[in-house]
Amino acid sequence: MVVKRLFLALLLLVCAVPVAAAEPLFVPLIQKDFPDPFVLRAGDTFYAYATNGERGNVPTAISKNLADWTLDGDAMPELPPWAKKGSTWAPEVMKVGPSYVLYFTARSRKGDVQCIGAAVAAAPQGPFASAAEEPLVCQPSLGGTIDASPFRDADGKLYLYFKNDGNAVGKPTQIWAQPLAADGLSVTGEAQPILRERLKWEGGLIEAPTMIRAPAGYFLFFSGNDFAWQRDQRLSAYAIGYATCEGPLGPCKEAGDKPFLYSFSGSEGCLSGPGHQAVFNVGERWFIAFHAWSATPGCRPMDPVRWLYIAPLLWKDGKPQIGVGLRPTAARH
Repeated sequence: MVVKRLFLALLLLVCAVPVAAAEPLFVPLIQKDFPDPFVLRAGDTFYAYATNGERGNVPTAISKNLADWTLDGDAMPELPPWAKKGSTWAPEVMKVGPSYVLYFTARSRKGDVQCIGAAVAAAPQGPFASAAEEPLVCQPSLGGTIDASPFRDADGKLYLYFKNDGNAVGKPTQIWAQPLAADGLSVTGEAQPILRERLKWEGGLIEAPTMIRAPAGYFLFFSGNDFAWQRDQRLSAYAIGYATCEGPLGPCKEAGDKPFLYSFSGSEGCLSGPGHQAVFNVGERWFIAFHAWSATPGCRPMDPVRWLYIAPLLWKDGKPQIGVGLRPTAARH
């Protein structure tokens, strides 16, 4: 019943009065710094998690309808012993049994490279905690490891996806996959690369993997290019792409040579540097959350913060398409 009520509410939200031609295609839902967003549904509530900032190691927000968000607390106020404070990035959460597991990036005290950790909580808002002396995954010889993303396949098996931080040390970047143990707290088998940067739009790096299994098969969404909005650029080069995969461990191949969602400016609005997506479903309806840089009405750099956006993810002929973004319900009145 909870899923059915949510599905009906979201159906009304997405299929409301069409956006007029003069309105922007995408409207920020959180106009505060909320980078690298991830969205989790638990019961009738949606929880969003972001990279560290003024509100803590893992800032959170709560919503009942995906459109109206209230900033909440810090989901992980204390870091595990292996991690330094100040670089807690890209958190993602998965329910495993009665608990919730948060996967995150942090800088290791050993070797001073970014690595991936896991922490556990009894509730989706935390507090998540870990007493681990070592990270869950780290690839120091490849520049470190960032952007952990868990995935549960239809058979219940768990997998973890991540990026080796090669661009930090002048090495290639790849998306890796590795099976997770049933409790989600340890990896098994060997990590294997399933996608490497090779397209011009990627600018020499790919990151932020998101694996999903849709009716048409396995899809790996990812972000590419420099995440920043350089002052000499008209718009940020950061963008979202996707690849089709033969299975949860690949192999994967990019769908075409252009990004799925990229920066634009004009009558349809302004979007600069859309990226670090999270893809999720509510019943049969799919959504994609992502961040983009705050911008002036003229689509110029404003404050150095990234805002949260969410849009329907539609499917046509087995291929994903992005719909008009959700907007706060107050904006409709």
